[in-house]
Amino acid sequence: MTDQAVVEKLKAKFPSAVLDVKEFRGEVTVTVKAEDILSICAYCKNDLGFTMLADLCGVDLLAMGGSGSRFQVVYNIYNMKAKQRLRLKAPVTESDPRIDTVSGVWGSANWLERECWDLMGISFNNHPDLRRILMPDDWVGHPLRKDYPVQGPGREPYQGREV
Repeated sequence: MTDQAVVEKLKAKFPSAVLDVKEFRGEVTVTVKAEDILSICAYCKNDLGFTMLADLCGVDLLAMGGSGSRFQVVYNIYNMKAKQRLRLKAPVTESDPRIDTVSGVWGSANWLERECWDLMGISFNNHPDLRRILMPDDWVGHPLRKDYPVQGPGREPYQGREV
């Protein structure tokens, strides 16, 4: 099945959920509504053959401004039989940075979602074990957010090397 056929099937099955489709350098990215991510991912796995979640990450669009959604959750999925990749993006608001977990669809999402929550502060509804995975339990904040202080919390900004 071609990339275009996959996109057409997604549009037919979820007409109001597909927000945008972009193709760049042979890679297709489909932006979908966050509230439909679980059903879209289940459809991609069960009906379209994307049985592997290769990666899941969060993107902070703070500098972009104006889009209404500060964050995006990005799902890179792979159909091993067809050797086909697809990228799904779901916008998430800054005021309520949460989205449904897809750990029931792909088991590998469990740790990837924990990493995304730990470093970006995007929460995953109904996640079986959402807790810090890289930072200490008492760490304050989410260090991959663009508004997080570079030097870390509670430290003076670096003034340069003293001679």
